[in-house]
Amino acid sequence: MPLTSLPEPDLLLPNSGEPALRWGLLGPGWIAGEFVAAAHAHTAQRFTAVASRSADRAAAFAARHGIEHALDDAEALVSHADVDVVYIATPQSQHLELGLLAIAAGKHVLIEKPMALSAGEAQQLVDAASAAGVFAMEALWSRYLPQTSVVRKLLADGALGDVHTVHADHGQAIPADPQHRLYRPELGGGALLDLGIYPVQFDSMVLGAPTSVLTAGGLTETGVDAFSTLVLGHGVGKQSTVTTSMLTSTPTRASISGSDARIEFDSFFYTPSSFRVLANDPNAPDQGVDLQYTDETGLRLFQALSWEATALARYVGEGRTESPLHTLAETVSVLDTIDQAKAQIGAHASVLALARTTTLTEQDGRR
Repeated sequence: MPLTSLPEPDLLLPNSGEPALRWGLLGPGWIAGEFVAAAHAHTAQRFTAVASRSADRAAAFAARHGIEHALDDAEALVSHADVDVVYIATPQSQHLELGLLAIAAGKHVLIEKPMALSAGEAQQLVDAASAAGVFAMEALWSRYLPQTSVVRKLLADGALGDVHTVHADHGQAIPADPQHRLYRPELGGGALLDLGIYPVQFDSMVLGAPTSVLTAGGLTETGVDAFSTLVLGHGVGKQSTVTTSMLTSTPTRASISGSDARIEFDSFFYTPSSFRVLANDPNAPDQGVDLQYTDETGLRLFQALSWEATALARYVGEGRTESPLHTLAETVSVLDTIDQAKAQIGAHASVLALARTTTLTEQDGRR
């Protein structure tokens, strides 16, 4: 029977019984500023402390966002009496160390994606949180968007029939500067961990962990992965393709194709977006939109980071130790897929010379 309507999204609305937690922040950079602003504007959650190695930077961030305590020491923040949960938004090279520090202090943790540099490091965090009995979650905001709840319902209801494939891509044109964090291996740079995690987790959400990973890609001169295509096997009749690049901007779209229908996401699929559900009509291929979903909550772009803040508070209030929408086991599994892909790229890839691309800084210096 053809699908005649879309299910209603499950909205993680604030002030719906979740506790108003007191948050501490490690790493007051750009994404942290977006997250704090979204949480303060659209949730019952409040940041009470921020820490940076630079006291001036912490103080400036605190003043900008109305945060009471500005600290220059991570240990002081994780042990602070006015902090219930620690949000870690430092470069991913520090996620393991700071995550373990917060967990040892008995704090719940929200760690920016990727949770760690590898599946092994992520498992260390999972094991530590389990032993301490605290809540731990990767800050993968896509899982908490209203549109994602609609997709989960469509999949659970079998609206697409048997799902056979996922296609997803994410590419951004990152300046070819060896000092940029994505070009620096010591900071956990590379396209897959920072950008590719979105299409990889999307495939995981739909089809689960792959049974095989086949990767082609290239390395930068600094030794990090620059671009890649992953062909992910999921058993008989199920195969997906995900791509990522930090050399060029790509459409950043996604699709889920089943035996009866498919879902096509608009760009950027991992942010508040829209999608279409199209029936597989062999007599009229690609003709007409059967159903369309558009996010009508009014929360645009990074305002939607607020959904995951409310989600965490709700789960903590329910006594959970992990997110039911993005479990810790899946967090580790996604990183394992990326580990495999990176190993294959490292073994077979060509190297791109950064000298071929002139950075904006170099151009300015020649004027």
